[in-house]
Amino acid sequence: MIWIYLVIGLAAGVLSGLFGVGGGVLIVPALVFLARMPMVMATGTSLGALVIPVGIAIGAWEYHRRGNVNVTAALLIALGLAIGAWFGAQLAQTLSPVQLKRGFAVFLVLVAVRMWMSAR
Repeated sequence: MIWIYLVIGLAAGVLSGLFGVGGGVLIVPALVFLARMPMVMATGTSLGALVIPVGIAIGAWEYHRRGNVNVTAALLIALGLAIGAWFGAQLAQTLSPVQLKRGFAVFLVLVAVRMWMSAR
């Protein structure tokens, strides 16, 4: 699972650098689909991962207080975020605004379709 968490963080960091997104758009669905976490645990863990780069968050603490943060996963994802954001920012500088907009739109549609299809 360590590698899954690091890859999720790296991918979220790249998307953060490219599009300014990562947590709810990538980390939560990735934790649900790849790490098989319940949605509430994935949301709390995503917030926990953002604590280091963003600062202490009241929401993450509430999830943690109720036992819905996987601290190890959150810390590993945060490490990947730090590295991936740099790579994403570098890549974004090489793409045109049209390429960025279209890439972001395709990504959101793919995530939305996957989430919709997995809902029960």
